[in-house]
Amino acid sequence: MRSTNHLFCFLEIFSSEGGIQSYAQDILKAYLSLTSAKNLPLQAEVLLLRDSPDCQNPFESKNLKFYYLKTHPTWLARLNFAAKLLTCLLQKRPERVFCGHIKLAPLIKMLCQPLGIPYTILTYGKEVWEPLSLKYQIAMREAESIWTISRYTRDRTSKLNNLNSEKFQIVPCSVDENIFFPGSQPQHLLEKYDLVGAKILMTVARLRSNDTYKGVDVTIQALPEIAKSFPQVKYLVIGKGDDRPRLAKLAADVGVTERVIFAGFVAAENLAEHYRLADAYVMPSQEGFGIVYLEALACGVPVLAGDADGSADPLQDGKLGWRVPHRDSAAVAVACVEILRGQDKRCDRPWLREQTLARFSFPSLCQSLQRIFQPSDSPRNG
Repeated sequence: MRSTNHLFCFLEIFSSEGGIQSYAQDILKAYLSLTSAKNLPLQAEVLLLRDSPDCQNPFESKNLKFYYLKTHPTWLARLNFAAKLLTCLLQKRPERVFCGHIKLAPLIKMLCQPLGIPYTILTYGKEVWEPLSLKYQIAMREAESIWTISRYTRDRTSKLNNLNSEKFQIVPCSVDENIFFPGSQPQHLLEKYDLVGAKILMTVARLRSNDTYKGVDVTIQALPEIAKSFPQVKYLVIGKGDDRPRLAKLAADVGVTERVIFAGFVAAENLAEHYRLADAYVMPSQEGFGIVYLEALACGVPVLAGDADGSADPLQDGKLGWRVPHRDSAAVAVACVEILRGQDKRCDRPWLREQTLARFSFPSLCQSLQRIFQPSDSPRNG
């Protein structure tokens, strides 16, 4: 068996947090899990353009070797990345290269094609939701396959970029059932955030001025109407960013300052107990998928999402939650009142967890990858 089966190339997966980074980490975790299968021995090298060696990396092993290429100035990092990529291709001749972001696709196409090495592009959401420039379209068109996390991203990307939808493989996000599970509301958090006796809506999102699509402002605008039915309603917003002052002003303008609690950044290891506070997880957004929906559902929390995005997959086309127009505060208010009344099947917490794990558990992701790797990636001759 050759020393390297595959080569993964990412912008970054450890130096910042987000959906793309979380998805990439799940892919690597699943890849490592598959290496334990006797009939599927896998080894890979991983190139990281923007991560440095001092990052915390739980995936270093004999089966995954990492190269941290962050350098200043940035042009030198890009040059180092290209040089390392070419060296790996020439010396290791990997079975396939996995391009972890569309921004890397033209370079990977240029270096892989003359060597006859196939490549797969990983896509997530907004980065491929608009018509791309020709060099990116060509790189996608000539890829052996394109992975994506939802039907929505597949359909929108293929339509706007003239791609064959059959080239796409759905490799969905997953949720760790051992971390995200139902439980009683943590008393210390109820007291910390002054939520004792409240009906609690919650959102986990970056509060950046270029991420207003998350819908935190829309939910704030819905609060006065929700309060007519549930006077004790409060809204816990978890996340940090430069948009927080605008959101705080909006809360004041609509008269709900006392109802909106900005919790700031919460570390990943503390998120699950925060989900357990919530009576409803509310994020009328436009997501490529929305890992946070899975996390909430695995904790048994009813969910509200947008109705024109990748959330159709974790919410199973509305079977597991409410889907509303993402900029419609009136629709958000109506749905939140329905959730807080708790009379709908979609408020059955054990059932929400059961249905979510049946499709999006980590073992399900491993099975998806095994189906992809096992039939086609046997070592080539030569």
